[in-house]
Amino acid sequence: MVIRMKFKKIKWKHYINYIVIGIFTAVMGSMSVFGSMNASALYLLEKIAISIILAVSLSLVVGFLGELSLGHAGFMCVGAYLGGKAASLLTPSLGNGILTFLIALLFGAGAAALCGVVIGIPALRLRGDYLAIVTLAFGEIVKSIFQNTSKESFGGAIGLNTPRFDKKYLFIIAFVLVLLTLWIIQNLIRSKHGRAVTAIRDNEIAARATGINVTKYKLVTFTLSAAFAGIAGVLYSYSNYTVQSAKFGYNYSIEILVMVVLGGMGTINGSIIAATLITFLNTKLATVLTGDLAVLQNLFYAVILIAIVIYNNAPALKSFRDRYNLSAFIKKYLKKHDDPSHVKDDAQKWDVVPTKIDMNEVLSVDMVPPEMKDSMGKGGKK
Repeated sequence: MVIRMKFKKIKWKHYINYIVIGIFTAVMGSMSVFGSMNASALYLLEKIAISIILAVSLSLVVGFLGELSLGHAGFMCVGAYLGGKAASLLTPSLGNGILTFLIALLFGAGAAALCGVVIGIPALRLRGDYLAIVTLAFGEIVKSIFQNTSKESFGGAIGLNTPRFDKKYLFIIAFVLVLLTLWIIQNLIRSKHGRAVTAIRDNEIAARATGINVTKYKLVTFTLSAAFAGIAGVLYSYSNYTVQSAKFGYNYSIEILVMVVLGGMGTINGSIIAATLITFLNTKLATVLTGDLAVLQNLFYAVILIAIVIYNNAPALKSFRDRYNLSAFIKKYLKKHDDPSHVKDDAQKWDVVPTKIDMNEVLSVDMVPPEMKDSMGKGGKK
């Protein structure tokens, strides 16, 4: 009985994304282990996992903190190059196993987080467009630095050669890291620290007045977001044989931002869905539109994104969206299967109601006001 009551008290809406991603990873992982998935499908799953980590981590800054950052691809670039370099140096001695991967992951995430601190201390004193310009400049500077390195260090314009992890298992590890990202970020947002972050977004002056350390929370949020971008960069280096700085340009930062905005500002599940949709759309368009039709890829991509944005935000379509969506179908299904003739008994024992005062004491209380007692005689009459 106690277990049943605790089971009912669980807020399942907080765990639905864990359950869906966990089941999806288990099913796809089983198919991959038994060899029923081709290489292109495995690569697509790796890209989706990387995009989800990037979108959710950027949503922490843009959606919950309320600051516009355009340098997320720069932090990913730092993680990809430094994590990939660490992996290539450790592979001859430790092998291309999980230990090498974990060390590279920690190295890439730590380097990106350090860059987040260095950039965040001066940049977070700015707001709005000025912060966006500074973070954009950081991304372009990082890209140029790695592009102009020597071939022996980071490969220069040709790119850095990195070890490729086993394709059957890399996307499983990537989705495990997606679950870790969701666990850390969602628990942060639902804690008192997350409420402080959203308070800064809503009104920074009021947040300062209530004693919130605005600078500390901004810097911690920015650093944590950069660290997860570094993790995504390490996954990218393991997913590809070569890391080239041209990949981490301005357009890629905008693409990550589109995932956050399209999914909804300040919604984790929306960022997950948008990241999956955009990655799938880009991959399929690149596969279908080949040869002379490749020039139409960006055109079709832009048209589809515009159509999605109009559908999600057009006031004329509000009634249609409210009537035909997943939650409406679920409510309709539950209502159809709810039998109104069956009335459940109340589990509470209403014959035993705990009170502080016994009923006899309540009935025996003299309700006559004191001024009436003075005007009444001993017999209770005037």
